[in-house]
Amino acid sequence: MVHTCVVAGCRNRRTPGTALSFYRFPRDPERKQRWIAAVNRKGWMPNEGSRLCSNHFISGKQVKNPRSPDYVPSVFTSAILPSDIKAAHAFEPYDKQEAQVEAANALLFLQGQGRFNEGRVNDRCPCEPESASSCVNSDDERKDEEGMEESENESEDGEPSGNRFAKSIVYEAKVNALKKENMKLKESLEKMSLTEASFKNDPEKVQFYTGLPNYFVFETVMWLLVPHMKGDKNAKLSKFQQLLLTLMRLRLDLRNQDLAYRFGVKVSTVTRTVHRIINLMFTMLVPTAVFWPSRVELRKNLPEAVKCTHPDCAVIIDCFSVSLEKAVSIDTHRHTFRATREMTTHSSQSAFVSELKYVIGVAPQGAVMFVSRGAPGNISDKTLVESCGLLHKLLPGDVVLAERDFGIKDLVGAHRAELMVTNSEPHEIDQNNKDTTDEASLAATERLHVNKHVERVIQMAKKRYSMLTGPVESAFTVIDRSTNVTTFDKMVQVACALNNLCISAVPLD
Repeated sequence: MVHTCVVAGCRNRRTPGTALSFYRFPRDPERKQRWIAAVNRKGWMPNEGSRLCSNHFISGKQVKNPRSPDYVPSVFTSAILPSDIKAAHAFEPYDKQEAQVEAANALLFLQGQGRFNEGRVNDRCPCEPESASSCVNSDDERKDEEGMEESENESEDGEPSGNRFAKSIVYEAKVNALKKENMKLKESLEKMSLTEASFKNDPEKVQFYTGLPNYFVFETVMWLLVPHMKGDKNAKLSKFQQLLLTLMRLRLDLRNQDLAYRFGVKVSTVTRTVHRIINLMFTMLVPTAVFWPSRVELRKNLPEAVKCTHPDCAVIIDCFSVSLEKAVSIDTHRHTFRATREMTTHSSQSAFVSELKYVIGVAPQGAVMFVSRGAPGNISDKTLVESCGLLHKLLPGDVVLAERDFGIKDLVGAHRAELMVTNSEPHEIDQNNKDTTDEASLAATERLHVNKHVERVIQMAKKRYSMLTGPVESAFTVIDRSTNVTTFDKMVQVACALNNLCISAVPLD
């Protein structure tokens, strides 16, 4: 490889047969700076191709012992002519090209696409004419390339070039291993994170955090709500996160502080988000998913267990209760909820209660058709059914099934419908008539299915949305003046609506 000494006025070049050695500038910053000062070229800095010939050292070669006079070049001519400077600069383009070729060869070697030859004499600049014999290194050049103190394939600390590249390969392998490990950690973090991407292809994660069967159902709810959700650019929670946070509140009954830690927001942000999304789902989702179907729809897919015994069944009703975190005062006329600590006077019509009672109506197919508002737990079943509005939905000829007598037979009859109590004692069975016995046994089995039907639906909804199991926080028992409905009543109806979106709500066999 052709090298030219960078000292101004020095015309020495590496040519076949020369006894000179050429040294690259040291890597040590302090020593390198001393070499640059010794060269004494104003405003000049060495590059990868810059070399210094052995004529500028007292012993004819560089020495790496700091105590040696040849630790820094010191032999320079005093006369420096402009033409010499120009001549020295004339060869710098070749040095730059050679440095680029060296870097390219090293890169190819590391990528396994080429081999780094120690001689590299064939990488000569194409613009410089050379004889065919100059393509082969001379003995002196090999000696120069392989010498301990003079070798170009030797690092500043005396390490051979081959070892450097072997280490480079090892380092590259380590880097690749670290990249793979980094990718695995990112995938693991993605699975643990509460991002939209982590939910799309993980039905189990969707079901665990939201109660919905898959991401498609979750996305359907999103499509329904997003046009009505606030699109504040400065909001810390995306629309996806707002809905997810609310569903996690219903599904896992997580406290606001817990959700604040999970989503990296303040507790007040969680509180506002839950109330806003619950109100939105109560307005948009509940009317879509919880409704009283037509008689034709009810008859279309009536389960066999009901079709045989009660083909005109319109609804199966029952009551369930949810405990309160602390007793609240309820006005029995207005159903106005007030926290106990806020009460100063009590009227004769107010009472402290520790639970709420609801009436639920379930279609024979297993979907929730009706949910009442919460009433004081000490209210009678008859009063609750009479005041909740369920009876106004009955049509003449409808059959209402109930597990027990709610004392509403006359009220149902007033709407020209019929109440059937499914757990009533069967008539005495004629033991001498085998056919009668078989029919009675079949009827008893069918009644058993119907008796457990509503209970199973209620338990399924509570299992999907743990918040329905209570105890209910006092903050959720305050009535919203705009809708005259408590937040927890909205949550109960939203949970029933979400339960109806699931694949099946315990159908009768």
